[in-house]
Amino acid sequence: MADKKNEARLKTRYNKEIAGELMKEFSFKSPMQIPKIEKIIVSAGVGDAITNKKFLDSMVAEMELITGQKVLRTKARKSVANFKIREGQEIGAKVTLRGSRMYEFLDRLVNVALPRVKDFRGVNPKAFDGRGNYSLGIDEQIIFPEIDYDKIEKVRGLNVAIVTTAPNDEQARSLLTKFGMPFSKE
Repeated sequence: MADKKNEARLKTRYNKEIAGELMKEFSFKSPMQIPKIEKIIVSAGVGDAITNKKFLDSMVAEMELITGQKVLRTKARKSVANFKIREGQEIGAKVTLRGSRMYEFLDRLVNVALPRVKDFRGVNPKAFDGRGNYSLGIDEQIIFPEIDYDKIEKVRGLNVAIVTTAPNDEQARSLLTKFGMPFSKE
């Protein structure tokens, strides 16, 4: 457990500034109503793993570098003949971040990785699910500084799902904007 001196920068900012701003903005009566980020799920499907297991191994290693946490390999739920997938075959990877690691990942995503995207004009402001959760697709894992461009086998994409306690998209959008998420101006 991180002590107060080593607390993640965004978590400290949330506790000191963002929570108070949200309380005023939505005129909540209780601090328990203030939306917060519950977890961040980073996942990737590796379809090439059907023919060569080495591709999945490299993606798992890269995701562990990016998130700083052990990655879970996901298996196919059922067989699909057209895609040559068998039930139980490893075809993807995912990791669920909570606590300090979650805030540190969000900090790196917003302040370091997204600005490195080629021709970046902001993330889609309509990618909310109606219940206050946000999904973001990243086309290249090389935008993260932890990845050495010379050592990757193939450029792959990642899915990032940010789960909040917000009851609607408006509150979740306000929360993520205050964290610095660069939404496009449509």
